[in-house]
Amino acid sequence: MDSIRSVVYLSICLSLLFVCRGQMSMNNQLSEQEEQFIKRDLAEALDQLLDGDQEQRLSVEKKASIIPRCDVGERCAMKHGPRIGRLCDCLRGTACNTFFLRCY
Repeated sequence: MDSIRSVVYLSICLSLLFVCRGQMSMNNQLSEQEEQFIKRDLAEALDQLLDGDQEQRLSVEKKASIIPRCDVGERCAMKHGPRIGRLCDCLRGTACNTFFLRCY
């Protein structure tokens, strides 16, 4: 019983899809002049986007998520009252000692 209902619903949806699709293709015809205006506007918008101010773009060096690397024995953190702030990230195989605040 459920399979019959699903087949009926599917056939209704498909028939509506084909009917609506045929009507849309006839009504949505643009003239050549309108198409040229649209293409020109899109090209101008793309040109403005690509030629935008260089100052607005983020540089790779200034990203806050990138933390510089520390060598063994260098200070890797700084104590700010009860909190510890990271200065740099220790190299692979080493860790930041929270008591001495240095890579070991």
